Amino acid sequence: MLFPAFTQAQDWPNLGRYKDANAKVALPAANEDRVVFMGNSITDGWINAVPEYFAGRAYIDRGISGQTTPQMLIRFRQDVIDLKPKVVVILAGTNDIAGNTGPSTLEMIEDNLESMAVLAKAAGIQVILSSVLPVYDYPWKPGLQPAEKIITLNKWIKNYAMQNDCFYLDYFPSVADDRNGMKAEYSKDGVHPNAAGYKVMGALADKVIATALQKANNK
Repeated sequence: MLFPAFTQAQDWPNLGRYKDANAKVALPAANEDRVVFMGNSITDGWINAVPEYFAGRAYIDRGISGQTTPQMLIRFRQDVIDLKPKVVVILAGTNDIAGNTGPSTLEMIEDNLESMAVLAKAAGIQVILSSVLPVYDYPWKPGLQPAEKIITLNKWIKNYAMQNDCFYLDYFPSVADDRNGMKAEYSKDGVHPNAAGYKVMGALADKVIATALQKANNK
């Protein structure tokens, strides 16, 4: 999940990653239920690990490995809003806790998640805020004891979603072990899901996405 120093210096939010791909995305067709997935390596890796989840659907993956919420906020307009989806699924925050782009408090993460939600809603996009996946320890930065921080952040995300007309997508209890890390059968490194983990996530996401699309289509 570490972010290349050169890319950080030249294009900190990595606006170039999807620039060409975004230019090729046409306006949504009539009755198209377009959904954009915004996130970090967990989202970035989803389409490669389980490509059939995205196949034949109007789902667009806009995850970038290593990213933190301030980077996502900067690229949110071009990588989400300008693609004109009906729904955005935001999964973010674990790299902030890991300190990938410097020290970050939970309040800073919350502020960035709220800003993304506000931008999306202002553009008429239904917002799904996902729980951060469980992590007992980060392999690239051990000793940070992230488990309790993630639980605290997830409580805020759930409460914010409930109070601000967003949807909450709770992956955590389905993939967490008794240490509040990720179950071994769902991840090789305790952070990134494997195919089995993504299948669990996909089933959970489908239910919430269906509800969000129903609301979008009934406007």
